[in-house]
Amino acid sequence: MLLDAVSEVELFVSVFFDVYILAILAYILTSWVQLPYSLRPVQRFLYDACEPYLRLWRRILPFRIGAFDFSPMVAVFALIAVERILIAVLDRLH
Repeated sequence: MLLDAVSEVELFVSVFFDVYILAILAYILTSWVQLPYSLRPVQRFLYDACEPYLRLWRRILPFRIGAFDFSPMVAVFALIAVERILIAVLDRLH
C-alpha cells in the first residue's frame, strides 16, 4: 500500500514539473508574438503562472546579455534538477 502511494506521488511530481516546464516554454513563445484578442487570457494566465518564478531567478542571477534573457533557461534547469532530486528521494522510500 505504501508503494502505491509513493508511486502516485512520484507520478504527480513528475507530471507537475513537466507541465510547469511546458507552461514556461509556452510563456516564452507567447511573449515574442502579439496574440489575437481571443488568446490574450491564455497569455495572461501564463504570465501570472510563470513570471513570479522567473522574476526570482532574474533577481538572484541577472542573466541578461544584450536583448537576451537567459533566466528562463536557468529556471527550467533548476526545475529539472529539483524534480530529479525529489524522484530520487521518493525512490528511496520504496
